[in-house]
Amino acid sequence: MNRLPNPEMIDDENPELDDEWFKRAKRFDQLSPELQAKLRAVRGPQKAPTKERITIRLSPEVLERFRATGPGWQTRMDAALKEWIKDHPLDDAA
Repeated sequence: MNRLPNPEMIDDENPELDDEWFKRAKRFDQLSPELQAKLRAVRGPQKAPTKERITIRLSPEVLERFRATGPGWQTRMDAALKEWIKDHPLDDAA
């Protein structure tokens, strides 16, 4: 597939990787030990995780409303659920 790139999508600081670039590339084991160590380093687990990752299904209108509030919408949704918990103690649930 040899299509011409969209001129509006060209990023001079991050050019497309071509055959010439791959010819100059080095294998991981050819890199210096210092660079290998840096590339191997991964962020460890949180020392004190404050939240738990889950999968949840929500109605489109709820998601749309929270997402419309911009960045931080998940934190605001968490706060709204915490508020609901305050107003609905477990003994009232069922």
